[in-house]
Amino acid sequence: MQYYNQYIETLSREKLRALQNERLQNLVQRLYDKVPFYRQKLYEKSIRPADIKMVEDLHKLPFTKKTDLRDNYPFGLFAVLQEEVSRLHCSSGTTGKPTVVGYTRADLDIFSETIARSLVAAGCRPGMKMQNAYGYGLFTGGLGLHYGAERLGMTVIPVSGGMTDRQIMLLQDFGCEAICCTPSYALTIAEELQKRNIDKDSLKLKLAVLGAEPWTESIRAGVEAGLGVTATNIYGLSEVMGPGVSQEDYEEKGTGSYIWEDHFYPEIVDADTGEPLPEGSTGVLVFTTLTKEAMPVLRYWTNDITSIYYDKSFKRTHVKMGPIIGRADDMLIIRGVNLFHTQVEAVLNDFPELSANYQLIVTREGTMDNVVVHVELHQDIFHGLGRPGEDEFKNSDRLQQVHRSLQKKIKDNIGLSMQVYFKAPATIPRSEGGKLNRIVDKRK
Repeated sequence: MQYYNQYIETLSREKLRALQNERLQNLVQRLYDKVPFYRQKLYEKSIRPADIKMVEDLHKLPFTKKTDLRDNYPFGLFAVLQEEVSRLHCSSGTTGKPTVVGYTRADLDIFSETIARSLVAAGCRPGMKMQNAYGYGLFTGGLGLHYGAERLGMTVIPVSGGMTDRQIMLLQDFGCEAICCTPSYALTIAEELQKRNIDKDSLKLKLAVLGAEPWTESIRAGVEAGLGVTATNIYGLSEVMGPGVSQEDYEEKGTGSYIWEDHFYPEIVDADTGEPLPEGSTGVLVFTTLTKEAMPVLRYWTNDITSIYYDKSFKRTHVKMGPIIGRADDMLIIRGVNLFHTQVEAVLNDFPELSANYQLIVTREGTMDNVVVHVELHQDIFHGLGRPGEDEFKNSDRLQQVHRSLQKKIKDNIGLSMQVYFKAPATIPRSEGGKLNRIVDKRK
């Protein structure tokens, strides 16, 4: 089984573009008719629905941003009557009121279908057991993966996030072949297995479908080594649908994630000007929901920085997106240099003495911004030192050499000098089912 929906996943690009154009025309007309916010936006730009005939016309339309969702809280952007809404979710905002999203029965059907496509691409098959360690509730992750896995024909264990003791017990007792969670939480489980001397090969776990936070090849390597799995990326966001907007294929790891563009049309735009960028360029990812009924969005500004391209689409005809290298609103500007934490992570990946758990601490002294890197030593290296105190790390010739090489490589690759501090394993705060905060900005 290579596909969940082979017809649409391998549809010729010409037919796929014709389908997108037809759906876009219907979408713009419906938003103009049903949502006063969009009608006013189009009026301000002197655009009529008939002016939008194909996806190449999208650049004429305004962006939708998270502030627009908050300004129209709770239901101001809905395009259907309340009685037609089958479910409400909220995004995981940390300040103020959340952004609300709604789903009709048809939306939920598409949600489950795109998740099922994603799980097949990840290597899952009907009859497998899937331990779902995403959070349930208002967050879209848990329920999204749950119903998509059931749609595929998997057996779902709805553990939700956290409760690491229970997660490990169920992995052992139930024999799950797949787990869904954040990459940082997958590392947490892997580390706990090692602490308890549980052989990963004693588990039946084979696949990890990871998302909800940016991650890199170093994280993948840690998860795969620690859990004995093939780890793939699932991407999505509540404002567009939830998880399952795109998915990495388990046989094409490292080449990007397929965007299900029959439902979610992507663009890459310049972070400063908003102008569309050519294929392969790096910029802000923007989505238009072509089929969503309850709360469709035009050109939703995700703030995620990535690129899209067709030249690595092998099994399917849909476009691929690269890994998220950061967020436009989370980009640090340090002494005139743009910095994403994933750039530091990519350097750390070259040092086997170090773990994948790190944190950037940003401070300001007078008018000067500084970044300090805290990174944990690999368990094997730490144990080989006889569990020394932090100051005694300096007594190891090997670690002194790693320290010098790491600081030099950060300077050479990123263009910034950063002080690096080695930490003992499990001393940097971990995720307990949620997203791991890689940046602590003490300037705020």
